[in-house]
Amino acid sequence: MSIRLLFIPNTIKGKLVSIDNFFYLCTVYLTIIIGFGLIYLILYLMEMPVLIEVNEAGRYNVFETSFYFSTMMLFSVGNGDVIPQGIGRFIAAIEALIGYTLPAAFVARVMFERDK
Repeated sequence: MSIRLLFIPNTIKGKLVSIDNFFYLCTVYLTIIIGFGLIYLILYLMEMPVLIEVNEAGRYNVFETSFYFSTMMLFSVGNGDVIPQGIGRFIAAIEALIGYTLPAAFVARVMFERDK
């Protein structure tokens, strides 16, 4: 079976994944990435160090690093080149938890829509 079959309606069982659900999921992920990225950025601008970039020794683009770290925490648990510190650890843990539970919530939503 190909991925294309997930998006084609099945007349017997209904759609398992629709384009609408795909765009909804992408929008949710993008909103979370931007939201947490802004949290890291705002805390940095308030002079609360929340992220340390290992390779740059204190000189890095904070805007880019904030959104990069947010993406890494949502889709995985990072890869060690940016490290949270202080309150950033707690925020990163919350984002990682959301990143783990969001796919399960999406699958549950698709299955509930399928039963209707």
